[in-house]
Amino acid sequence: MPDVTDPIRNPIQYELRDRTAWVTLSQPDRGNPIDMALAVALCDVVERARRDDVHVLVLQAEGKAFSVGGDIAAMGAADEPGPFIRALADTLHQGIAGLLALDAIVVSVVRGTAAGAGFPLAAAADVVLASSDARFTLAYTKIGLSPDGGSSLLTTTLGLHRALQYALLNPLLSAADLQAAGVIAQVHPAEDLDAAVEKVVTTLRSGSRAAQVSAKRLLRDKVAPDPIVDMDRETDGISTAAASPDGREGVRAFLDKRPPQFPSSQ
Repeated sequence: MPDVTDPIRNPIQYELRDRTAWVTLSQPDRGNPIDMALAVALCDVVERARRDDVHVLVLQAEGKAFSVGGDIAAMGAADEPGPFIRALADTLHQGIAGLLALDAIVVSVVRGTAAGAGFPLAAAADVVLASSDARFTLAYTKIGLSPDGGSSLLTTTLGLHRALQYALLNPLLSAADLQAAGVIAQVHPAEDLDAAVEKVVTTLRSGSRAAQVSAKRLLRDKVAPDPIVDMDRETDGISTAAASPDGREGVRAFLDKRPPQFPSSQ
């Protein structure tokens, strides 16, 4: 595996300070897309955080977007989109499962857009902080795909019908919307967010790690005792959708910047 701290070969940077891992999505010029390189790097940094025995892991991003979601251009260029998406989703889900299982408290920090799999990636954290100008959307069904990246796990926070609304109608949600829905813990003006993150990290670091991890296990295991099973279902769904006529049309239409004409809806 490549060195996860290499800024050229890797889309994620890792810095360890005082038993806190600062993990930064670092392709701001591309909007931090979730491609295979990022998915592999996420698995690597989770494993590194486990080896470093960190107390807190902060997941953040450089640039104007937390993540624009999957690399649609790469999907469109794939000769076999079904296997391509299956491999990507499996790897991404391995990284997300690692975050959920980590004996550390995960804090995500969202500035700008968290779209597609970027949304559930941010929500995989135990504590989510956001700038007041952050925006969130799932947007999978807009291009003929079903959600992945742990999107189905959002149901445990949102409830069934709100999760269905987000998945089927694809609203553009504000940080305030998701704070009201229970996903986001704190919303701050962009200029105050760094200080708020430091305060949350300091609060966690001053507490009992053993008690915090026990609380994380107790509560997460209650609502999602085996999240990888749910994400395996997501992988099956999105890989099937990607290979279908609707999925192929949705990706082509997105890249062509036109409304899709889904065969199943004609």
